[in-house]
Amino acid sequence: MNAPALNPHLLRLSGLIDLERRARAAHGAELTYLIVNDTLLVVPYQQSALWQGGKLAAVSGVAAAEDGGPYARFLRTVLPAAAKLAEADPSAPVEVVPSAIGMAEAEWRAWFPPFAVFVPLPDPRGGMAGGLLIGRQDPFHPAELQLLGAVGGTYGLALAAAGLPRRRHRLPGLKRTAQVAAVLLLAAASFTPVRSSVLAPAEIAAAAPFPVRAPFDGVVDAIHVAPNTPVHKGDRLISFETTERRAKAEVSAKALEIARAEYAEASQQAFTDAQAKGKLPLLRAKIEQAQLEAEFNRTMLERAEVLAPADGVAVFDDAHQWIGRPVTLGERIMVLADPVSAALDIAVPVAEAVTFAPGSEVLFFPNIAPDHPARGALVSAGYAASLNAEGVLAYTARAKLDAGEAGLRLGLKGTAKIYGPQRPFILWVLRRPLAVARTWLAL
Repeated sequence: MNAPALNPHLLRLSGLIDLERRARAAHGAELTYLIVNDTLLVVPYQQSALWQGGKLAAVSGVAAAEDGGPYARFLRTVLPAAAKLAEADPSAPVEVVPSAIGMAEAEWRAWFPPFAVFVPLPDPRGGMAGGLLIGRQDPFHPAELQLLGAVGGTYGLALAAAGLPRRRHRLPGLKRTAQVAAVLLLAAASFTPVRSSVLAPAEIAAAAPFPVRAPFDGVVDAIHVAPNTPVHKGDRLISFETTERRAKAEVSAKALEIARAEYAEASQQAFTDAQAKGKLPLLRAKIEQAQLEAEFNRTMLERAEVLAPADGVAVFDDAHQWIGRPVTLGERIMVLADPVSAALDIAVPVAEAVTFAPGSEVLFFPNIAPDHPARGALVSAGYAASLNAEGVLAYTARAKLDAGEAGLRLGLKGTAKIYGPQRPFILWVLRRPLAVARTWLAL
């Protein structure tokens, strides 16, 4: 069974209705593009051009017409002349022939199809909002001219509406009421007290570290513990090179033996020789000096093995950086720290510095677990700023973490937030601009 044939008149009518709906909803470049390109859904054609505001507004088939091109110059000659032909009756399309506008037939056919119609786009306020020139190879039928007249009226309304300023309908007094409410809300929020706070880099440090220093000038021979490992009191930590110390101890021991032998010999001669008896005090003093030197060298040799003075965790960088390195007396090599009594060192930049009282609440967000902050309280704050490891001028503050905070090893870094007293919100927000203004104004 064959399907019923589609009625071309109904299809054209439905296309007209859809085109008018789209024209009323379009604005700007979208509307001009629709006029020159989508009108063929109602009446077929090959070329079209839109005349609006005394100039060429759009051309079919291209996004924008070339102003200096020969085709554009041709249209700027034809469109004003065609618009004059339509001035007599702006509500009906008018056929355009070359002779009616004073143009040669050959010149017309070089740029435009032989059959052309100028569709005026009437402005509801009077006159024409524009005009549409369309052309094709076949003549236009009266029914098609009627369709073009209908769609031209819709285009005129759409162009006129697109040129009107859009207004938003408001209830009387609503705008002023909203403005007053916004000002009052802003004023109330500006003087609302908020807790001041500062964010600064922080690091877990020992609360009471015990430094392990070099006992004498020497060379580190070995380090017997690994960094951040627990040690017990009496464990061997560091060994120093003992070749020179051992040689000095042996030499001083031999010198003591010689001094004692000389004293014994002089003691025997003192019974018969008065001169030898007079040397006995000098030889006794020489023995005492040799004893002191021998005892000192023996003590230094014993101190070449550095033992842990207490229980704790050995905190230092890398053992290989110390082995074979000469050190001076008192130079710190490592630190023994109690892992239970840990503190938090906070480097507050000078630009963020605010006066905080001891006991202020502190939150520490470690880098390895920022979603599990540790709590503590501020203990002290440095009175003088200094350059930290990152080269930033900062004040050093120390906080004590709560006893229940576990799993925070020494050396762990993160971000600390220090809470201060309550201040008006506006002053807290403008603290930096006010500081810059005071510096700039030298107040």
